[in-house]
Amino acid sequence: MSEQRKSKRIRERLPLHLPVRVQGRETADFHWTEITRLSNVTPFGAGFPLKHPTEKGRLLYLTIPMPRQLRVFDYLEDQYRIWAVVRYAKVKPSDGGVVFDTGVAFIGKRAPSSYEQQPWKRYDVDTAFEAVKPAEEMVKLAPAEDRQTQTRHNIAVDVRLELLDMEGKLVASEHTVTEEISTEGATLFTTLEIPTGRFVRLTSEQEGITAHAAVRSRSTGADGIPRIHVEFIDQEWPL
Repeated sequence: MSEQRKSKRIRERLPLHLPVRVQGRETADFHWTEITRLSNVTPFGAGFPLKHPTEKGRLLYLTIPMPRQLRVFDYLEDQYRIWAVVRYAKVKPSDGGVVFDTGVAFIGKRAPSSYEQQPWKRYDVDTAFEAVKPAEEMVKLAPAEDRQTQTRHNIAVDVRLELLDMEGKLVASEHTVTEEISTEGATLFTTLEIPTGRFVRLTSEQEGITAHAAVRSRSTGADGIPRIHVEFIDQEWPL
């Protein structure tokens, strides 16, 4: 077998439905753990469904009973523990709810140092995965997108704002309205203490839509009312 054919085969996605423990952090003090199963895997990445929201660019920590021939380090360990960057997260209906069909790229044994201070930051894969490379050489911070370029509408859309706990259960909610909204994101009035980096769920009976969003920042207006600025992560808002 030629080296080219061998390399191509090892990069092909293998349908191994192994159990995987996924750990995610949304803020410095909020993290979650979910047990799921791989839908496919290669030495360089994997796919699996998640009930917890996530988005492209977030870091996840995986623990997998990976076959040794698919590993690039820790060949003698029972479990393969590896950091990964989310490459896509597509919402699919599941048992009356939704799951995030997630694909990740492996980046190594350790997270980049910037992750410790700001775990909600998003990353781009900068180079091909190699075990000897530190995470700082594998990834770079994704550029912040200027959502002000999106057409904003000063529309008061009635929405239900929901916050979920580490187990995915509802812990806080309120009915509120948007101050501004576009197809990509919104500014909402809120009395809830929701820090930057958390994921929230927004439901509009008026529009007949439920969407997940990431909190990008918080602010307080001249009127003294707190606001959160969110970006939709699973679909565009219908306007």
